[in-house]
Amino acid sequence: MSTTRLSTLPTYFISHGGGPWPWMKKEMGHAYDQLEAALADMPRQVGRTPAAILMISAHWEESAFTVMGNPRPPMIYDYGGFPEHTYSVRYDAPGSPELARRVQALIEAAGLPARVDAERGFDHGTFSPMAAIYPKAEVPVVQLSLRRGLDPAEHIALGRAIAPLRDENVLIVGSGLSYHNLRAFGPQARDVSKAFDDWLDDAVVAATPQQRVERLLQWSTAPAARVAHPREEHLIPLMVAVGAAEGDAGERIYHEDAFMGGIAVSSFRFGEAAA
Repeated sequence: MSTTRLSTLPTYFISHGGGPWPWMKKEMGHAYDQLEAALADMPRQVGRTPAAILMISAHWEESAFTVMGNPRPPMIYDYGGFPEHTYSVRYDAPGSPELARRVQALIEAAGLPARVDAERGFDHGTFSPMAAIYPKAEVPVVQLSLRRGLDPAEHIALGRAIAPLRDENVLIVGSGLSYHNLRAFGPQARDVSKAFDDWLDDAVVAATPQQRVERLLQWSTAPAARVAHPREEHLIPLMVAVGAAEGDAGERIYHEDAFMGGIAVSSFRFGEAAA
């Protein structure tokens, strides 16, 4: 009996928004409508339900690349100053200890340090966007940490190491923000966020795959780079998504020039969408 080989899944870098925004529509009004619509469109682009999602969240850093191995991940409310009800929200997707072990093995095979954390839960870099992408929480989700030091080359290498998962029906998603400076947020960030966002779009969409890697390795020399990212943890998940789809074209799938009153923000897909 013949079997049909599934197509290679794309990878994503998404801007995940602020805190528990999917549970704050009354307070936020329409501020997140465009981001929510872009995230909700991802299953259509993927074209099928993946076996699992591997989420690289900006909100988790460890000394070695660490994979969530909890079969029933708890919630980590890693934010402050939000309404009381946001500290009891739930996103009850299952984990996958089997996938966690597979990810660890791939990373170690590439000569990078890796371990499994059997207790870790979902932080808001995962559960907030996932509430828009798969609101029924039916797809298993495993988080993968960044490594302290936030070396771009090391995280591109991480992406290369886990690239085989794309042919195993695992969707790789880097979750951060294309602009993350909480001290310069709103209309005053209009010009600097646009300068960096324009550079980012050129670097990951217009450039060839080889040029893309070269430019991302030197991201801190980009216009307004250190204003856009005083600390780069929200940009580094992009490096993983790029490394895992190194030869594929990039496409900007979400963009706003006036997010939260004036910030330019974007999300990107690497690899083809389903027909």
